[in-house]
Amino acid sequence: MKQHKKALAVWLAAILLLLAGALLTGSPGRSESVQETMRDAVLHNLNQIDLLGLKTVNPGMISAFLVTAFLLLAALLLRILVIPRFQYAPGKLQMLLEEAVGLFDRMAQGSSPHRFRFVGAYIFAVGAYIFVGTLFELLGIQAATTLGHPITLPAPLSDVNAAIALGTLSYLAIVSGGVAEHGIKGVGKALKEFSLPISMSFRLFGALLSGLLVTELVYYYVSLSFVLPVIVAVLFTLLHALVQTYVLTMLTALYYGEMSEPSHKPAKKRA
Repeated sequence: MKQHKKALAVWLAAILLLLAGALLTGSPGRSESVQETMRDAVLHNLNQIDLLGLKTVNPGMISAFLVTAFLLLAALLLRILVIPRFQYAPGKLQMLLEEAVGLFDRMAQGSSPHRFRFVGAYIFAVGAYIFVGTLFELLGIQAATTLGHPITLPAPLSDVNAAIALGTLSYLAIVSGGVAEHGIKGVGKALKEFSLPISMSFRLFGALLSGLLVTELVYYYVSLSFVLPVIVAVLFTLLHALVQTYVLTMLTALYYGEMSEPSHKPAKKRA
């Protein structure tokens, strides 16, 4: 016990010394202002990446490719190595998978009890992508820009193009529920909610971008780049991963249930 307390005291003393040194050193200055740094985090005018020599793309696209490849590989390994070994008395991994699937399945059944199989699978896939994609930025994977500067790959959905694509895809999934239940009339019913893909896209983009900008702002100053960025990045990333996964999947399931709700025709009165 005494050795643990002594080691903890040494670590705390080292952290305090490093923090004091960072505060006393101050910021040495940068070639670009904080406004330019934050603007480029949104527009990606400067920090672009060469995609296999074909064209320059935003860093978010590289992140999207990596997250998609990871999810596909994880799904393949789980299907081949884990699911065939499921037992009546589940282990920890089996319980985790069953609880994750059951969570989205219950959400789908609660919002769309008449048509829940498709929307349950869809919101599970979307939720996994949002959650893993948001946590992806915590890995701190580095890449080189076309100007030769190092850059940390951001969350895929912090790029407005990715957020719009996911919002539009969710809207099309909602429209498919109306078409499956009401035929061509379902399209007209869905078109009444024309602002839905815009609101879903920019809600997702704004939430994830806010965390990115706060982290960029904190990292910009050396005096704040010790300990605090770790806390800010982890808290913002975990919060956005949980909240945005729940919000988008819940809204998709809710609107899908409304669009695919069977029409109840009034019974004819007998003469």
